[in-house]
Amino acid sequence: MPSSTRPPRPSDAPPTSSSATGATGDAAAASPHRPVGSELTRRVLFAVVAIPVVLAAVYVGSAALGALLAITSALAAWELFRIAEQSGYEPLSVIGIVIAAVLPLVMHATYLGLVSPRVTWGVLAVLLVLALSLWMRGPDRHPLGASASTVLGIIYTGGLLSYAYILRYDNYAVGRAAGSALLLLPLVLTWTSDTGAYVVGRAIGRHKLLPSVSPGKTVEGAVGALVLCVLVCWLYVSGVLAPIAQLTLRPRDIVLFGIAISVAVQLGDLVESLLKREAGVKDSSHIIPGHGGVLDRIDGLLFALPVAYWLVNMPHILVPVVR
Repeated sequence: MPSSTRPPRPSDAPPTSSSATGATGDAAAASPHRPVGSELTRRVLFAVVAIPVVLAAVYVGSAALGALLAITSALAAWELFRIAEQSGYEPLSVIGIVIAAVLPLVMHATYLGLVSPRVTWGVLAVLLVLALSLWMRGPDRHPLGASASTVLGIIYTGGLLSYAYILRYDNYAVGRAAGSALLLLPLVLTWTSDTGAYVVGRAIGRHKLLPSVSPGKTVEGAVGALVLCVLVCWLYVSGVLAPIAQLTLRPRDIVLFGIAISVAVQLGDLVESLLKREAGVKDSSHIIPGHGGVLDRIDGLLFALPVAYWLVNMPHILVPVVR
């Protein structure tokens, strides 16, 4: 589920010269042979197509949302396994991609009452990966690294994205509109946090946040993201969640929710940057015009979704609107 309107961000790879990332850090400026106008056009066209598709899938839910999440999980897993290969590992890519794509579909089947997932299923999946490593890797092809990177890829992509389906059908959200409003809350806050970090960081950023991982991110940008996330969370809860879902958060909990989601988004961003830096790659892939890869778009969302689910299901956090 890509956050397609996410602003451009500085390259996660260290610049090779003072002009490597241009005046704004936009990837389009990094290549002198790539016209900025055409790059912007590709970004806009992709956003025009992707945003309605995501919103429609969120609102319709059911098989449409499950299918979108399955496709996104498969693409994200493929990208992660490519990163792992660049880092010297040999994950069981085909097996991992299939299982990652199946996880959101399992959530859909659970909603339909067709299956009842158990923790044992996850254990069996791990045992399957370990067993397959015997034949597909052997002792000379680093079976431990292959198994570990495969299991990580499955959980990191399909596992975390499945929380979107769980949130859409959370017990607190009754009806299609309510479920959509609840799921869109972490999506909106993810985009908000990314935007706040980028804009504030570019405007007043002076102190590097974690230069060894992502040299373009600043402390000022991180704080700006936190503040903007709290503000937008307040507006969303009062203007969307309360009237549509008949659910609200107390002022203290709005602040908690906004800060927690922004922290999760920024951690997710840094984690993906760390993985790419180890592999020596700038983007997870180039399958999204003007945006890099799927993981580049959803890295923060992968962390935000489970955190949002955990928060809304804490006792007395999400409460009915009192009229």
